[in-house]
Amino acid sequence: MNTKHIKDRADRKKAKRAARKEAPALKPRAADVARGSQKRKVKKMAKGQRKR
Repeated sequence: MNTKHIKDRADRKKAKRAARKEAPALKPRAADVARGSQKRKVKKMAKGQRKR
């Protein structure tokens, strides 16, 4: 939700909470999907010479 046009902090907070309340509920994750499946994977570091 874009609230950049709302200057007052309290009004912006109110608008965000209202939008969050009326948003559809998230459905649970499927059993075969891992928790961190969306995380960026770390590439393997080169073996051999120390980095530090």
